Amino acid sequence: MPAVLDLWKKTSALPLGNRIFSLAFSQKAPYFASIRPRFTVIEPNHAELVIRDRRGVHNHIGTVHAIALCNGLEAAMGALAEATIPRDRRWIPKGMEVAYTAKASSDITCVAETDPEQWTRELGEGYDLPVRVRGVRTDGTVVVEGEIRLWVSPTKNH
Repeated sequence: MPAVLDLWKKTSALPLGNRIFSLAFSQKAPYFASIRPRFTVIEPNHAELVIRDRRGVHNHIGTVHAIALCNGLEAAMGALAEATIPRDRRWIPKGMEVAYTAKASSDITCVAETDPEQWTRELGEGYDLPVRVRGVRTDGTVVVEGEIRLWVSPTKNH
C-alpha cells in the first residue's frame, strides 16, 4: 500500500486525524500550507480536500483566489497520485489547464479523479496521464474545472 494512503488510513481513524494528515502532507510540500488544505477523502483514483474561505486566500474582490484554487487542485491530485500509482512507476506534473466557471465565494472542495485503467497502461518510456480536477462551492456550484497532466514513467529500480 502506498505510504500516503497508509498514513491517511491510520490518521483519519483518529480524532482530528484528517487535520493531522493535512499538516503532515503540507510539511512534505510546504507551499501547500499556504492554503491550509483539510483532506476529507483519499483513496485510489479519488481525493478531496477543503480550502476554507478566509482572508488569507482571498483576491481583491473577496473570493478565493484563482491560484489558491489551483494550489488546492494540485494538492488533491498529488494525494490521489501517491495513493494510486503502482510501485514500479513514478509521476511528475507536466501541465495544468483549468477554466474558472463561477466566483469562489465559500469554502471550496477540491476534487481529483482518475480511472483505474489509466495507471496500468503499457509503460514503455512513460506516458501522459490526465487527472480530472474541479473545485466546488458549498452550494454545489463548480467554480473551477480542468485537467492536470502527469508524466508517468518507470521507477529507477525497474
